[in-house]
Amino acid sequence: LHHDSLGFVQEIRPGEVNWMTAGSGIVHSERTPENIRTQETTLHAIQTWIALPEEHEEVPPSFHHYPASSLPQWKSNGASVTLIAGKACGYESPVKIFSPMLYLDVKFDPSASFTVNSEYSEQAIYAVTPGIAIDGEPIEQHSLIILKPGDSVEITSNAEARCVVIGGEPVGKRYKWWNFVSSRPERIEQAKIDWKEGRFDTVPTETEFIPLPDDSFVEGF
Repeated sequence: LHHDSLGFVQEIRPGEVNWMTAGSGIVHSERTPENIRTQETTLHAIQTWIALPEEHEEVPPSFHHYPASSLPQWKSNGASVTLIAGKACGYESPVKIFSPMLYLDVKFDPSASFTVNSEYSEQAIYAVTPGIAIDGEPIEQHSLIILKPGDSVEITSNAEARCVVIGGEPVGKRYKWWNFVSSRPERIEQAKIDWKEGRFDTVPTETEFIPLPDDSFVEGF
């Protein structure tokens, strides 16, 4: 259950997308919904952070929910493909993005295959489950395989399996510290001060405050 400082409250269920753009700053919480807290449940998800181009880094924050039925889905040689965001294979997702990219969820039947074409200069494949191979080479579960620019590869499966394919065009160097990402280290330092002094908007109904970590290291990537 997503809550944020813009006032949005939204559950997310299998196959759906909650897309939050932090921009100049947003605060949010993710909680188990009250109605299932007494039940035994399993959460299996992937959360992906996508850097904004410099000209859009300080856009107003926003939140959009996309039901599963709104996302392009198709079959390919025994694989079921969902386009979460961006453009791929002639399809386009309704998810609002700020730079060219693709984000695919690919589910395989045994002996299925899916070809990743060289549509973007940076592309990678993440093995969600065992059972997949890239150009015949088995890939260990939870591995991220970064493709060479210009490469097209074939993903195959020897069992029911799943992977995600991500990629896009470079947006420049970024610095990350805790929950803050920017092209400018000094902007992160200002965000630290703003968080510590309570200048961020708060999430309605939330009373818990997570203090700023002690570590002052800013990592570039």
